[in-house]
Amino acid sequence: MSEEPRDSVDEHVARWAAFWKDEPDFAPEVEGALVRMNYIARELRREDAAAFAGKDLSLEDYKTLHALMIQPWPVEATPAQLADTLNVTRAAITSRVDRLATAQLVTRQVDESDRRRVLVKPTASGRAAWSRYIFEGMARDQRILSALDTAELKQLNALLRKVVRSRES
Repeated sequence: MSEEPRDSVDEHVARWAAFWKDEPDFAPEVEGALVRMNYIARELRREDAAAFAGKDLSLEDYKTLHALMIQPWPVEATPAQLADTLNVTRAAITSRVDRLATAQLVTRQVDESDRRRVLVKPTASGRAAWSRYIFEGMARDQRILSALDTAELKQLNALLRKVVRSRES
């Protein structure tokens, strides 16, 4: 039976395993899994950044538009809600909403029920831009995981779900 081809993570784990050879707490399978998950996440971030380089919409602005489009509120969100969702400061979200409003991808409206609140809503152009970019992103994500077939993706999801559920409970 032939051995699986090695990757750069195997080399990383082998170096650490040699270093920690007398340490029973070193878990090479855990190290390998975590380094691989981080590698994949880093590759996804790099591809997303490259996809938005030189575009009229930055990755950060797209993420803001995305948060607005998938948010749990009716058809709009306050800047504070967007900031909380994106885990950024109120100042950062103000800059992002300013850029999106200038590009006519969102509007700002005073909340009629509470004039102290401002509501951010996507425009038709904003919804169209989000739709275009979301499908480009889906294609990038699928390319990253294209080494796996559907059954393997289901198996990976089941294993990752098990880990997530253990952390959520």
